[in-house]
Amino acid sequence: MYTRQLGKNGPQVSAIGLGCMGMTDFYTTGSDTREATATLHRALELGVTLLDTADMYGPHSNEELIGQAIAGKRDQVFLASKFGILRDPANPSYRGVNGKPEYIRTAIDGTLKRLGVETLDLYYQHRIDPDVAIEETVGAMAELVKAGKVRYLGLSEASVETLERAHRVHPISALQSEYSLWSRDQEDNGCLAACQRLGIAFVPYSPLGRGFLTGALKSPDDFAADDYRRFSPRFQGENFARNLRLVEQVQALAAEKGVSAGQLALAWVLAQGDYLIPIPGTKQRKYLEENVAALEVRLSRAELQALEAIFPAGATAGLRYPEAVMQGLNR
Repeated sequence: MYTRQLGKNGPQVSAIGLGCMGMTDFYTTGSDTREATATLHRALELGVTLLDTADMYGPHSNEELIGQAIAGKRDQVFLASKFGILRDPANPSYRGVNGKPEYIRTAIDGTLKRLGVETLDLYYQHRIDPDVAIEETVGAMAELVKAGKVRYLGLSEASVETLERAHRVHPISALQSEYSLWSRDQEDNGCLAACQRLGIAFVPYSPLGRGFLTGALKSPDDFAADDYRRFSPRFQGENFARNLRLVEQVQALAAEKGVSAGQLALAWVLAQGDYLIPIPGTKQRKYLEENVAALEVRLSRAELQALEAIFPAGATAGLRYPEAVMQGLNR
């Protein structure tokens, strides 16, 4: 397994991680706990050490699934989880944010219990709380490091200013945000450059565009009734059709190279710098193996330029989340 360093002073982790969200949430129709567990075990066999979850996935069931799957295998895993997004079982569409120190102290104990571990390797603030100073939130997170409950700290979907302020309180090892051929705003908002400058790993989630860049999705009707992509602007109406035309060009390039469209898209992300550690999500072994094989795909300058020509920044039609959700990003 190829490895990359998690930040300037962090450990070596697998160059591709595994995003676990879809194993229990958001793409739940057809979920198979046995196959998800087998996928987690296969990841460890392949040398994938970085497993990514969050307390809000489920909520809680994702951490519980991973905890059960890694029992007796703790030394093979670099565990990352997140806190800060609140959900209400009575109102599935509700999303709140909490970055208060007292909440953080409670949240970590729940995460450790569900994962069945004494120490979490990487703890992210899932979304920035606009009502709590980042210095206060990260100060509380730093106390968890001192207490031995957490090893490294991260932020998700934070702005450059917030990242810099947080980093002054305690070293931030990773910034996790969406990034792929069809989500390139991290270039424009300066986050990629800031991570490189500060020695912080950038962890792209949804590096396959929530499955769209694989070419497997041909119509909005491909989504199950409870699939949240039905409510994403990029997957609706004319936006879907316009984006599909771009993906078809990626598929053509991939066919010429003898790889899948998903592998080509992942190889593009990996080629953007060795400080990037993408975490494509899957709940099936066959797709996990395909994703890991992307580490062997090397792109020439001409191939990179061809992909840039198909998917220049801003080419994707539609927002990556509904407008109300977009307000909580890059804070």
